[in-house]
Amino acid sequence: MKTVSVSISIVCLLVLAGCQSVPARMPQAEPAPSAACYFPASQTAGSHDALTRSITLLEEWGFELETTDTELGLVTASRQRNLIGYYDPYDNAFGYGRNMQVFGGFGLGSRGSSIGLGVGGRVGGHPGHQAVEVERVSLLARGDAIRISRDIRRFDPLGDLRESYNASNDDFCLRFQGAL
Repeated sequence: MKTVSVSISIVCLLVLAGCQSVPARMPQAEPAPSAACYFPASQTAGSHDALTRSITLLEEWGFELETTDTELGLVTASRQRNLIGYYDPYDNAFGYGRNMQVFGGFGLGSRGSSIGLGVGGRVGGHPGHQAVEVERVSLLARGDAIRISRDIRRFDPLGDLRESYNASNDDFCLRFQGAL
């Protein structure tokens, strides 16, 4: 009887192992970066000149430089802004994202009769914390081509990542290319 139960267990384990699946494709940026984010450096009179002008342009647009490597032709910059009134639709699913929270209770004393009642409340989000959006741009100027990559991440007031997406779209890349 013990042999039969071990055999059944092994068969069940093999069946469950066969249910494991391998992804159909490797992860990729969704949506795909725009074709406008890859353009020839000849439009901007050389990659080194384009790199220095790109740094100036990013700083004018309010980005702070994080990394620059002139030998590689790489620039990474980011900017951050507060999201006033940011609402995450998933907050209420767990009960901690509501705008009004009230705590209270009462107790009875063991000696004599005493009753206490306490009510406290808080209106609004988390004091001292703000939801933020971080926008990051990476620019690679090598040889005769320039490539721009941009992503946006949104964090809730607790600092948890709530949204992240590739923002390498026509609008941003064409504005950058025109200003360069």
